[in-house]
Amino acid sequence: MLTLDVEKQKDVVIVRCTGRIVRGEEVCKLKNTVLAESDTRIVVLDLSDVTSMDAGGLSALVSLHHWSRSRGIQLKFVNPSDFVRETLDRTKLSSVFDISSFHDACVAIVGSGEFAAKSACC
Repeated sequence: MLTLDVEKQKDVVIVRCTGRIVRGEEVCKLKNTVLAESDTRIVVLDLSDVTSMDAGGLSALVSLHHWSRSRGIQLKFVNPSDFVRETLDRTKLSSVFDISSFHDACVAIVGSGEFAAKSACC
C-alpha cells in the first residue's frame, strides 16, 4: 500500500510517500498525484518512508522525470530510504534523477541556508 501526503507552498509541492511504489494501484496513485500538479514550479518527492519499489515503480519515476522536464518543472527526490537508494544506484538512475537530502532541497529551492532553516519545510 502507498500513502501520499501532499503539501503545497506557493509554487512548490511536497509529496511524502509512505509504503510501496509497485506496479498497479500504487503507481497509478503516485503518477496521478504528481500529474495533477502541472501548474507548479517544483515537485519534491520525499522517499524516506518508501519500503519497496519494483520495476513498475522505477518506470513511474522515469516517466515522471520525463513529464516534469517536458513542462519545465523541477522534480526532486529527497531522502530516499536505503532500499530506494540502493535500487536507484544499481540501475544507474541515481545519476539521472535530482536526489538530495530534504534540507539540501529546501536550500536549493529558497536559495539561502538561513531562510531554509527557518522554513516549515525543513
